[in-house]
Order: sequence, then C-alpha cells, then structure tokens
Amino acid sequence: MPPEALLRPSRSVVERAPKVLLHEHLDGGLRPQTLLDLARETGYPGLPQSEPAKLASWFASGADRGSLALYLEGFRHTIALMQTAEALERVAFEFVEDMARDQVVYAEVRFAPHFHTQGGLGLDGVMEAVMRGLRRGMEQYPVRVGVIVCAMRNLSSMLSMQMAELAVAWRSRGCVGFDLAGEEAGHPAKHHIDAFQLVKRMNFSITIHAGESFGPESIWQALQYCGAHRIGHGTRLVEDMVIYEGKPISLGPLAQYVLDHRVPIEICLSSNVHTGAAQSLARHPFPHYLAKGYRVTLNTDNRLMSRTSMTDEYMLAVEHFGCTLEQLEKLAINGMKSAFANYDERIALIFERIKPGYARLREEIARAPLRPQ
Repeated sequence: MPPEALLRPSRSVVERAPKVLLHEHLDGGLRPQTLLDLARETGYPGLPQSEPAKLASWFASGADRGSLALYLEGFRHTIALMQTAEALERVAFEFVEDMARDQVVYAEVRFAPHFHTQGGLGLDGVMEAVMRGLRRGMEQYPVRVGVIVCAMRNLSSMLSMQMAELAVAWRSRGCVGFDLAGEEAGHPAKHHIDAFQLVKRMNFSITIHAGESFGPESIWQALQYCGAHRIGHGTRLVEDMVIYEGKPISLGPLAQYVLDHRVPIEICLSSNVHTGAAQSLARHPFPHYLAKGYRVTLNTDNRLMSRTSMTDEYMLAVEHFGCTLEQLEKLAINGMKSAFANYDERIALIFERIKPGYARLREEIARAPLRPQ
C-alpha cells in the first residue's frame, strides 16, 4: 500500500511540489505591504487599514460575501495604486518573486491595461512597465511567466477590439493570450465577437471567464461564438451533468463536448466560493470534473482578495477532495499542457521541472522512516 504521505501529502510536501498557475489577476494579487508603500508614496488616502495584516483581513472579508460584484469592490484600491510605471513594474516583479516562493514553475498573469492609464501612461507604456517587472523577475528566479490581456464584458466592443489589437501587438514581447472578464449576466461574450475574430485570425490564444456567474449557455457561447481555447472558472458546467449519489452519471451535449475536446477548465476553489460561483467547497463541482477526466487546472484567481496561494489551493484539493500526490502532479501537468506557451517550452517544463520534481518528492517519502502506529 502506498505511504500515507503519497495518499494524503502534508503541507510541507505540497509547498515543495512544482505547480503551474494559469488564472491570476495582476491587480488582485498585490502584497498588503506594497499597497501601503504605494499609498504612502502617492498620497492615496483610500486604504481602510494602515497595517499589513489588518489590510489583508479587510480585503479577504470584503471579498468573501458570495457575490462577484461584491468580490470586485476591493479592486478600486489596487487599480488606483497601479497607475505609474514604477508601481506596475514593482507589482509585476513581486508577482514573479511570489511565484518562485510558491514553487510555481510557469505562470500566466492577466490584467486589463486600460484600467492603468489614469495617471497618464499610454497602453504601450502600461505593457512595457509590466513586462519590465516580469523580465527582471524571470532573470532572478526560475519561473516562466506570460501575460494575458483582458477586455471587460461590461465595456464597449470597440474597447475590446483595442485590447485584442494590443494583445496581438505584444505577442512577441511576452503576451501569450486574450481574455474577456467581468460580470457575465447581461453582458454576453458574443457582443465582443469582432475582437475574438481578430484574435482567431491572428492564430492567437483565447481564454474567457465563463460559467462563473451565469449558466452553461455562457460557456457554450465562449466556445462556439468566440473560439475560447480555455474556460475560466467553468463551475456552472455541472448544470449540464446528471449527478447521482455524488457521482456524474451522464453528460449533456456541452459537458460532453468540453470533455471530448479536452477544453481546459481554470478552477479557482477559494475564489469560486467567495464569489458565489460555488455555494461551498462541499458543493464545488471540482471532484466531479476530476472523476470524469476533464482537463482540470487549479489556480488562485486573486491571491490578495481570496487570501490564498497555489499551495493553499492544492491543500484544499488534498484536505477537502482527497487528492493524492499523483493527482496533484496530474493537475500541474494539466496546467502545463493547457498553457499558452509554445509547445517546446511546455514539453521542456513538464519533463525537466514538473515530473522530476514530483519524482524527488516520491523518493523522499519512500526513504522516510515509518512512523510507529
């Protein structure tokens, strides 16, 4: 029988496990101390707390109210403090540093550049500042990072086209894809179809927030109207399944399509509960997706707002859903297979970083002395 540490890996094991992160918002993952420093430097008076721990608690409690609209309220502070090239570069650099500390070998970070032009920066200036911070981080740490440009559902289709053009223009300078984020209800993805058609014509990569605050129809539209290669969140796909005694026993046409075509699903356990996309961890569809063999990935979404990390998300999978070390490795490989990096880079990271990393952990567990019963 496998050792307990393989069947139920400890936090110390999970902390050292190689990870892949595909869904994290740059403006949702700042360090509390960085926010305080930027507020002091710019004279920003809006932060509700002046100590890092209290500020972190304020963001976390504000986000955990079961509503996407309420969850997004805290972003007014982070965005307000990310309006200079220096601030954007610092936040981007610290993102890479945080990823390295969490043993993330590859990450994609997304943001809406037009939100960061209020201080006089142009869109290219915003992109250059973020890329400069990421490049500096990647020079110091063994993490590869790509940027995803976000358009917003609730804003104009003309602005979405501008964001699509920006993403494509930066594809050789660190941008790896295009996203549509924001409240789904009342803002269907097909309203932005021109932007997606441009991205598809340019052979570029697409992920779309869908099935988070609206039903399976949103996922279907993201795939069939907009050509999404990945689905952000996708929790409502479970509504196209028949679940009996805790197990999926039949799939509707959309759920079957996502499974058959290996469409990756970017699951964010903590955030999904905080936004109300899932009523609780106990009712999250993650174990159903895992059991049926979907291309599931685990992600953080917003580390500040949900007070989480990739280690925390992996530990939720272990503690609430019984994931083994082998399943955690599968989640990491799923993430790398689904990344918008070039094929050669994906293969290299799987066979040079992820698989050897998990092999070392298994060897270490096998050598550990047995504990007395």
